[in-house]
Amino acid sequence: MTVVNGCPTLTINVSTAREHWLEGMLRHEIGTHYFRGINNLQQPWSNWTGRKKYGLRPNNPTEEGLASIHSVLFRKDPLLWRAALLYYTVYRASQMSFSRLFQDVGKFVKDPNTRWDYCVRAKRGWTDTSQPGCFNKDQVYLDGILQILRYRDSIDFHLLTTLGKVSFEDVERLKTLAVTENLRVPHFLQDSERYMEQLQKIMDVNELTDKELQDLIY
Repeated sequence: MTVVNGCPTLTINVSTAREHWLEGMLRHEIGTHYFRGINNLQQPWSNWTGRKKYGLRPNNPTEEGLASIHSVLFRKDPLLWRAALLYYTVYRASQMSFSRLFQDVGKFVKDPNTRWDYCVRAKRGWTDTSQPGCFNKDQVYLDGILQILRYRDSIDFHLLTTLGKVSFEDVERLKTLAVTENLRVPHFLQDSERYMEQLQKIMDVNELTDKELQDLIY
């Protein structure tokens, strides 16, 4: 999802698109990034001046964590392996050359083209890829997922979408300051009970417990 001539534009590589992946990708890019983006335009913190005025935290890791959860939300087996592998690959890239990283990630990804993509993501922007070093943004996905799951019972996910590009930690403080009319919420957030059931399923399938998340994230 990028902005082209002022318009949000979704670009899909059809050669790698798969049916079940595509549905999750649309929830990720449109149901999360796009909806939060257009809602953000109506809020008093829609620009940098407004964000500074209201003391907003960075929108990540909430933004990408939420989008990543929505990618797997209704899958039969909503495994978080991609976010975990991105996190792992970045960590190992900080210690290894590109070639060693490529070999190392082979423990989890056998297809060389897919493995190449993971390694390029982790090393992008690095001028000498024979040296240890990484571009660490890709760790934000798993970081955001775990934070949101940790506090899922106290988060108003409907508000989190309507308030725009905000951290879940700012929702309670901002809700009385926000524009609340004519905002858009994706269909999968209309039934909050079902949504929370899906979050619990993600916890169960990935063998995560509340105790583990509480120990990991204070």
